[in-house]
Amino acid sequence: MKVAVFTGLHKIELQDLPKPMLMPGRLLVKVEASAICTWEQRAYTGVNKIPYPFVGGHEVAGRIEALGEGVNKEEWHIGDKVVIGEPLACRSCTTCKSGHPETCEHFDHRAPIDWMPGYHGMGGLSEYMAVRPESLFHYDGVPAVEAALTEPVTCVVHSVETANIALGDTVVVIGAGIMGQLHMMLAGLRGARVIISDPDERRLALAKDLGADFTVNPQKEDLVTRVKEIMEGNMADIVFDVTAAPALVQEAMRCVRPLGKVLFYSSIHPTETVPFDPNWVHSKSIQLLGTANSNDSDFIRAARLLSNGTLSTKPFVSAVYPKEQIKEAFEAAVAGDKYRVVVTF
Repeated sequence: MKVAVFTGLHKIELQDLPKPMLMPGRLLVKVEASAICTWEQRAYTGVNKIPYPFVGGHEVAGRIEALGEGVNKEEWHIGDKVVIGEPLACRSCTTCKSGHPETCEHFDHRAPIDWMPGYHGMGGLSEYMAVRPESLFHYDGVPAVEAALTEPVTCVVHSVETANIALGDTVVVIGAGIMGQLHMMLAGLRGARVIISDPDERRLALAKDLGADFTVNPQKEDLVTRVKEIMEGNMADIVFDVTAAPALVQEAMRCVRPLGKVLFYSSIHPTETVPFDPNWVHSKSIQLLGTANSNDSDFIRAARLLSNGTLSTKPFVSAVYPKEQIKEAFEAAVAGDKYRVVVTF
């Protein structure tokens, strides 16, 4: 089978490796599409340190090709369309056993791949994967290149539910990349009015088309002032910081009302300490929240949202490349002018 392998900094190549053997308790999945996440982009450019050889890919859609011994044949069938939630959590630590594998104490993108000996990673940038049933989720009704974006939707489902958006809330989303746009769309589905901020006018135009109530270009107007105008002297109920910029952390805090919530969705690159006034948090009863990754429940709901047509990821499939152009696909992804680049297998 063909596998896209990281072999060094800015180096990725197709290699011929043996097709995974069908193991007891596993399903053989033929990968149809794998999206290039920001995590893989940072691995490609060296921001995320990885062992070589490394096989990325955790935003994956495919079809079941074979069922191993012991797999429930009433639940799973050859030909089923599935998306994959890679088991990156250890399932053994206290956090996992408390029902929160998305915040696993040992969450690891770099673990060895047991069905691809000698290689590390998540394994989705390959023609086949040997997957446990607990990592599979059914989908239908959308092309594989769109279904491959189920995993990012799961992370936003988890974020939006962590913030517990209520009907009638006003929400600010800082950042209108794919994750910011998904926050905006899901917040709208929860009955919120959404203000989204980004310096890219093309992103703001798409956000408006997708249902944003207000768009703000912070290079042209002050976000805090604009939020106060929209709220007629008040501030937002919930603010999502969906950027990797530490400079925007304080701006997010300035947009929230007393008793409001500020949720930090994105990892910060480079990581640095950001000062804030703890007395303000105390006296105004501000909730500072963080969220990362997703769990099985999030996957089920995200797959349903896409399958039912309630949410569409089509606007975020910026480019599609065949596996033979894997190098070109990564160069396009790291250029920074796209939402998601998808590789087809």
